[in-house]
Amino acid sequence: MKMIACCLLTFCTTTVLATAAEWKQFRGPDGQGHADARNLPLKWSESENVQWKTPIPGRGWSSPVYEGNTIWMTTAVEDVLTGEALEQARKERLAGNPMAKQMSLVGSVSLRAISVDARTGKLLSDIELMAIKNPPAIHTLNSYASPTPVLDGNLLLTHFGELGTACLDTYTGKVLWKAVLPSAHAVGAGSSPVVHGDLFIVPCDGTDQQYVVGLNKRTGEQVWKTARPRMSGPLGDFHKAYSTPLLVTTGGRTQVVVPGAQWVVAYNPVDGKELWRVRHGDGFSNVPRPVVANDLVCICTGFMQPQMLAIRMDGEGDVTQSHIAWKIPKSIPTMPSPVVVDDAVYYVTDQGVATCASTKNGEVIWTKRIGGNFSASPLAAAGRIYFSNREGETTVIRPGKEFEELSVNKLDGQHMASPAVLDESLLLRTNTHLYRIGSSPR
Repeated sequence: MKMIACCLLTFCTTTVLATAAEWKQFRGPDGQGHADARNLPLKWSESENVQWKTPIPGRGWSSPVYEGNTIWMTTAVEDVLTGEALEQARKERLAGNPMAKQMSLVGSVSLRAISVDARTGKLLSDIELMAIKNPPAIHTLNSYASPTPVLDGNLLLTHFGELGTACLDTYTGKVLWKAVLPSAHAVGAGSSPVVHGDLFIVPCDGTDQQYVVGLNKRTGEQVWKTARPRMSGPLGDFHKAYSTPLLVTTGGRTQVVVPGAQWVVAYNPVDGKELWRVRHGDGFSNVPRPVVANDLVCICTGFMQPQMLAIRMDGEGDVTQSHIAWKIPKSIPTMPSPVVVDDAVYYVTDQGVATCASTKNGEVIWTKRIGGNFSASPLAAAGRIYFSNREGETTVIRPGKEFEELSVNKLDGQHMASPAVLDESLLLRTNTHLYRIGSSPR
């Protein structure tokens, strides 16, 4: 461990907006990319409206989280194989994984928690959580630190898929517990965890086994574990998924909605018992997090033939035939999550086609190519929607029945992580730096 310095969510169908003092999980307090900010910057560049810019060691796509004046994120410092060692490792892994040619191979990886002072951008701590020798190869679009951690009081709850799960005491810098949740992701982990009360809930949808688990957040002990529905087809690659759960309270019932390959399932977060399920088709490798519009939950079905489904959440058992309110059959993202504003859902495909559709019936209102390739999820705040692409650009639009572009802003590097909001500023993580973007003094 290296220290550089001293150092419930329960979502309701009425959206809970971010406060200025916290952004504790992937996509903010409501889990759906909303922030209650009024004066976010509209324009920026490397030379305009950058309050600070801090290099982040290693490589990680996890989004920044914070409470008070300390920002946290995870990263992976890789010992990259080269030359003969790389070729030998690639040959060995190709024997077991035909995708190995498209994957990055490393000899070892140090998985770390990084903290930054929100006021100055100063790097406060760089703490090793675990070190892994000969980690499984991952897709070149992924990182070993892609799942976003959760902040809960003095606990930073981190997840790195099959490589390990760890809880850090942010006050002392000590690792309180570690756990291993077996699940062969094939291309690296992607699902971010959630916290409900004393439970740390993690989906583990691998090629070899698929389950959702609830751990005691203070000890790491398993409280419940629930197997996913039976999958059709023999190939494990079509059984894996990378989506992040969403906690929802509707009709007096709290549920955690977890999309996976072929099925989306809602569980009781207290004991892991299944509440309802919908067979969404043959989709797999689902990444987008669900969003809620009124009493419907909208999910993306993943690769194969991506669709968006809106599902009523008051069912019991298999409600495939009874509770799907509408479907959008094409131009659906496989990585970025959607965002809901008023009575419309906005989303962008991986290839940069943005769409606005009605949440009442799924009717597409407009479609527009905005350019670039997308992994990060959009942000809705200050009467705008922010879309950040892998080319380092953020396109800002005004939500409405017609497409209206307000600005396009360019930073060096790639936007793989989703943005966060800090007071009246943006936190944007690229593949190399963390930026605080703001048009007014701190």
